[in-house]
Amino acid sequence: MSDIVNHSVKKGPVRKRRELSLDDYVEGVLSGDRTMLGRAISLVESTSARHRKMAQEMLLKLLPYSCKAHRVGITGVPGVGKSTTIEALGCNLCEAGHKVAILTVDPTSSISGGSILGDKTRMSNLSIQQSAFIRPSPSSCTLGGVTKMTRETMLVCEAAGFDVVLVETVGVGQSETQVSDMVDFFLVLMLPGAGDELQGIKKGVLELADMIAVNKCDGNNDSRAKMAAREYRNALHIMKPQSLNWTPPVVCISGLSNMNLVELWEKVDEHRCALEATGELQERRTAQQFRWMWAMVEDRLINSLKSNQNVIAQMNDIQNSITDGALTATVGAQRILDAFGLTETL
Repeated sequence: MSDIVNHSVKKGPVRKRRELSLDDYVEGVLSGDRTMLGRAISLVESTSARHRKMAQEMLLKLLPYSCKAHRVGITGVPGVGKSTTIEALGCNLCEAGHKVAILTVDPTSSISGGSILGDKTRMSNLSIQQSAFIRPSPSSCTLGGVTKMTRETMLVCEAAGFDVVLVETVGVGQSETQVSDMVDFFLVLMLPGAGDELQGIKKGVLELADMIAVNKCDGNNDSRAKMAAREYRNALHIMKPQSLNWTPPVVCISGLSNMNLVELWEKVDEHRCALEATGELQERRTAQQFRWMWAMVEDRLINSLKSNQNVIAQMNDIQNSITDGALTATVGAQRILDAFGLTETL
């Protein structure tokens, strides 16, 4: 009978990733380390109270090195060619010597809470550029299709040396106010030859636009694109522009064939020069910061209210009373505020 030898495999201890200090994050971002940049953004996006505190301390240290980039928001309906246009534009900018950060926001399912985060696969040429950084993030069902942390992620990228930040929104019909309120230039992409397209466009989106670009205007779409561009110009003429120093232009482009994208970026540069010369750019950014501050206050108050134990204890009774018709929504709201400790009558 032969001896049976038990060859057990000894597993070494699992090495735990070293916890980074505040200085590690700051120095890593300022040195342009891609790995550290990614981890710093993950810190900003974390919902952990401890991580959020460290993230705010990190942002304060990075703030003197940020706020110098071109901030451009890009929106449009699904299928308009946002990712294709951003990839071509981003490659052009990299070739021109810019460092480009692309913050793309993927829709989050309201049912599963999941998102695809596939922008790196959609922008395969741009993702291999040494001067480009693509960061996909789930929208988390936030208004305007932009994550709550996109503003802070933008600051981290700027501190890492990126002089152009492009923010791609979901573009599925939510209000785009949040998008325009965090960038210097708001670009709206449109499709040519959509017939009654103007009838279905929200007036508010056009009022926010610093430029309209009719995409996919190459080939057989050329004449339809020019006709659509004329309609958009006519529509913009009857709207009050955001700035007294800038009249939003309408251009025809093709992201797929990289047509007129150089001219498009020249308009972005022209816009920045016009607003810097009058001091409007700094005024706009300061106003954005104040609005963002109050938005964060409102958001945290709402979260605090919903997690309040007194409110939670009374919610079922309040909701049942409203369902049975025994209570109006206004009185229900007052009872919630009373439970939270706010006694002021609505």
